Amino acid sequence: MISIVIPIYNESIILQQLYDRLVSAAPLWKEDYEIILVDDGSQDNSLEQMRKFAEANPHFRILKLSRNFGHQPAISAGIKYAKGDAVIIMDGDLQDPPEELPRFLAKWKEGYHVVYAVRTKRKEGFFKKLAYKVFYRVLARISDIEIPIDSGDFCIMDRKVVDVLNINMPENIRFVRGLRAFAGFKQIGVEYERAERAGGEVKYTFSKLMKLAIDGIFDFSTFPLRLATYLGLLISIPSFILGIFFIFHRLLNFKVFGYSPSDTPGMATLAVAMFFLGGVVLVILGVMGEYLGRIYIEVKRRPFYLVEEEIVNQSKVSK
Repeated sequence: MISIVIPIYNESIILQQLYDRLVSAAPLWKEDYEIILVDDGSQDNSLEQMRKFAEANPHFRILKLSRNFGHQPAISAGIKYAKGDAVIIMDGDLQDPPEELPRFLAKWKEGYHVVYAVRTKRKEGFFKKLAYKVFYRVLARISDIEIPIDSGDFCIMDRKVVDVLNINMPENIRFVRGLRAFAGFKQIGVEYERAERAGGEVKYTFSKLMKLAIDGIFDFSTFPLRLATYLGLLISIPSFILGIFFIFHRLLNFKVFGYSPSDTPGMATLAVAMFFLGGVVLVILGVMGEYLGRIYIEVKRRPFYLVEEEIVNQSKVSK
C-alpha cells in the first residue's frame, strides 16, 4: 500500500478539483492506497469539505491539527500517521500533478528508497523563480550534506526512510527535504514540469519562504557560524591598520589631507578600540546567538504539531 500525504491550508477553492484528480489518477498507480489530508489550521471551510471526502471515500483520512503549525510540521504529521509501504508527499495546490506518480512508483519498484522530483520549469513570476534558483544553489554550495538542486518536497519515500525520519530525527525545526537527503539510502531524481497553482492565493508568502530558507541553511550548514567569524575578522582588520597608521604618525608627525589625528586628543585610542571591540563582539554574538537559539528551541522538546482530530469514514478519534 502507498500513502499520499498532502498538507492543506485554506484551499477550499481547489479542494474539489484536488479530490477529483486524485480519484481519477488512482487507477494509474496500480496499488492499494490511502490519502492523508492534513488540515493545518485552515480558517475557511476546507475541513468541512475534507470531512465529506472521508465520508464518501474510504481511501481518504483527515488529520486536523489544533492550529496552524506550518507546512513542514504538517508534512511531518502526515508522515507520522502514514501506514503505507511507501509515502508520497505532495502539495495541495496541484502544482505537483498526481498523474505523475506512476513514474515515481516505477523507480521505487526498481529498488530506490527515495525518488524526489526535480523541477525543470516553474510557472511563477521572474523574481520568485530567481529567488528559488539562487537559494537552491547557495544551499547546495554551503550545505554539509548533498541536497539536490531544484528538488522540493514532492517525492516518494520507502518505509525504511519514513521510519528513520519518524524515529531517529525528532528535531523541532523541520526541513523535510534536508532530512530526507541526510537519511541517505538509494535516491534518484525524476524531472517534471511544475504546474501553475490551480487556484486561490499562494500560501508560501515571502516571509514564510525566507523562514524556510533560513531553516534549510542553518539546519544543514555551519557556514553561517563561520561567516560571522569572517565578518568579525573583516571588521577587526581595519583596527590593526589604523593602529599602524597612528604609530607611524607619532613617529613621523605627518598629516593626511591636512588633518593630523593629534588634533583630536584621544582619537587614536578611541578609534582603534571601537573597531577592534566591535569586531570581537560581532564574532561572539554570531557564534553564541546561533547556537543558543537552536539549542533553546530543541531542548524544550515541545511537539512541533498537535493532532486535534483524526477523521476516517465518519469515525472521529480525539487526540
